[in-house]
Amino acid sequence: MLAEIYGCSFDILNDRETVEALMVNAALEAGAEVREVVFHKFSPQGVSGVVVISESHLAIHTWPELGYAAVDVFTCGDSVNPWDACNFLTEHFEAGHMTATEMKRGIVEVPKEAVNI
Repeated sequence: MLAEIYGCSFDILNDRETVEALMVNAALEAGAEVREVVFHKFSPQGVSGVVVISESHLAIHTWPELGYAAVDVFTCGDSVNPWDACNFLTEHFEAGHMTATEMKRGIVEVPKEAVNI
């Protein structure tokens, strides 16, 4: 899922620790199992990071000066609900609104012989 989150709090989007904690909590809220977390604070503003989950990953890039966050929630299987993660972040970023596009990836025909590899 690709989420565009607008009208967010500058202070929240510019704080690495807060963005990291919210991304981890969004992953958990969606039902994911968190494996690794890496975040970076840019100067003069902005945060980027990734939460690696057993089911794939969540990634974010923030532009606090624009009140904007770009979030990708990449999951496989049915145990994680990416909408829950995006809605959680929209609320906790104090956003005005969010638009999201759900993309189905990796839908390919697998030869029967390859199924048990």
